[in-house]
This record gives sequence, structure tokens and C-alpha cells, in this order.
Amino acid sequence: MSFVRRTFHRRAAAAIAAVALAIAGLAAVPIASSANQSLGQLNSELGQQQAHQQQLQASLSGLSRLISSLSGQIALVQSREAELQAELAQDRARLITAQAALEREQRLLNLLRARLARARRLLARQLVSSYESDSPDLVSVVLESNGFNDLLERITYLRDAEHQQQAIIAITRSAKARADAATRRLAKLESTDQQIAQDASLRAQALAGMNSLLQSKQSTLKRAQSIQQVALSASRARGSQLQQQIAQIEAQQAAQRAAAQRAAAQQAAQQAAQQQSSSQPSSPVSTGPALGPSGGWAIPYAIVLCESGGQNLPPNSAGASGYYQIMPATWRLFGGSGPAAYLASKAEQDAVASRIWNGGAGASNWVCAAMVGVH
Repeated sequence: MSFVRRTFHRRAAAAIAAVALAIAGLAAVPIASSANQSLGQLNSELGQQQAHQQQLQASLSGLSRLISSLSGQIALVQSREAELQAELAQDRARLITAQAALEREQRLLNLLRARLARARRLLARQLVSSYESDSPDLVSVVLESNGFNDLLERITYLRDAEHQQQAIIAITRSAKARADAATRRLAKLESTDQQIAQDASLRAQALAGMNSLLQSKQSTLKRAQSIQQVALSASRARGSQLQQQIAQIEAQQAAQRAAAQRAAAQQAAQQAAQQQSSSQPSSPVSTGPALGPSGGWAIPYAIVLCESGGQNLPPNSAGASGYYQIMPATWRLFGGSGPAAYLASKAEQDAVASRIWNGGAGASNWVCAAMVGVH
């Protein structure tokens, strides 16, 4: 395994381990509802979750850099693979050419060897024939000739025989030289053939190794991407859940504070009205004793109790008065007589309040309706 491959696997393992630790930390944070956790606990948990998210983001950033580097390495390996494929195709073509040349040289060698064998046999017979018969000299030829024509024939025969012998010797030498050259070429082609085959085998092994490395890197990349997606989804889901819980609790607290403020404002208004009533001893209408639930109210008694306590109160700081705390403009709008509700009889106040209530459709005209849960 090369240094680059070992470094890649160490980095990939470290990145995957970091993401796994981030997911483990995320899973270790307990999931609780707003029913059994206070706002402070949820904020603390959200802070811990945000810290886990930062750690996860750092791990994802490192993983992204590793993926980018891996993409470059994959492109390099694929480029090298294409080059090796082209070189391997060239080697195979050269091997086929060498094998064809080898076959041609083999056939030529066989032909030359056959020619050499024939030339050697012919030369051997010629030598044996020359050895067994005495070589005639010019004097004996002249003495044994029957006339001039016979002499010319004998001389021509001797010359032709000598030329034939020299030609056979030349042919034998040429055949031997060509056979030796063919043998050397054949040996060279065989060596070239073996070298090409060895080179092709080495390139095939290198190609297989690169393919294996490429597959390993692709598998690691897919694992890293899968872990990244799972971690990111888990972090976002948990963060969203915590934010929803905190928003719900804050909304509940805001509603409670608003209700408390309205109650305090109502109480302050009632106290102010009572102080104003006590400072006006000649008031033409007495508030009278507070009436209970059986007072024949036109709207739910819980609202009346929250608004006026069942008393015919004089105008408060906002101008609302009477058993139902009706504003002067509303009092006149719904047919009330006189400038204010508290100056009218309870029966008239009941009639106006009934028209305002309208079977519950006008409940929003009383602030206490929402406070006591009546809609």
C-alpha cells in the first residue's frame, strides 16, 4: 500500500469517526417535552445542541475538503487508467506484429536451413567425386582427345565443372550466412516478444491495482456522504424541535404576562373607580350591593365577576361603567339611554348587554371573556 493510499485511508477514517462522534453526542442529548422541562433547561439544552452542531459543521467542512481532494484523485486515477488502456492496446498491437514477424522469420529460417542442407549434400558429393577420380591435367586431355573438336569439348567440360563447383561453394556459403542471420533475427524477435508480454503483464497488474484503489475510494466517499447526510438531518430535526418547544413556552409565558397585566389594569381601574365614587358623596345613583350568580345576568357570570364584581360601578379611567362595564359609545350604539350605563337601571343594562353579547358573537367586546376562557 502506497503512502498516498495510507494517508487517504487515515484521513477518511478520522473524518468518519469525527462525524460518528458528533452523531453520538447528538443522540446523547435527551429529547424532552415542554411539559417536564423549564425554559431555562430547554435553553441550556439548545446551547448544548448548538455546540454539537458547530462540532458537526467542523467535521462536515473537513469531510467536504476530503471529498473535494478525493474527487481530484479519482479524476487522476481515471486519466491514468485511460492512458494505461491506450498503452496496453498499443502493446497488444506490437505483440501481434512481432508474432507475425516471428512466424515469417521461422518460415524463412526453415527454408534457408533446407537450402543449406541441399547445398551441403551437393558439395559433399562433388568433393567425394573429385577425390575418387583423378583430376585430369591439360596434357592428358590433349593426348586423349580425338581431334580438335573433342579437345574443345573436353576443355569446356572441365571449365563448366569447375564453375559449377565454385557456384555450389558460393551458394553453400550464402545459405549458411543467411541461415545464421535468420537465427539471430529469430532470437531477437523472441526476446522482443517476451519483453512485450512481460510489459503487458506489468501494465495489467498496475491497472488492476489502480482499479482496486479507485473502487475503495469511491466506497469510502459514499460512506462519508451517507454519514454526513444522516448527521445533518438529525441536527436540523433536533434544533427545530427545541426551537418549537422554546417558542411554545415563551408564547405561554407571554399570554400569562398579558393576562396578569390586564388583571392588574382592571383591578387598578376598579380601585380608581371606587376612589372616585367615594370622593363623590352626592352621586345620584348608588352602586348598591354586589349581586351574585343568581342576579339574572345577560352574559356569563364569570365575565361579569371579572369586569365589575357584580356591582354597578361608576365610570373608570377609560369611561366604562355599570354592571357590564360598557363604554359610553358602545352604550349609545346598542340603544342605551342616558350618557352612561351606570345611570340606567339594571334591566336596561341587561337588555343592552344582551344585544352586545348576541349569543356569544360579541364576546370579544369584553377583555375578561378571553381571560376567563369564555368565547
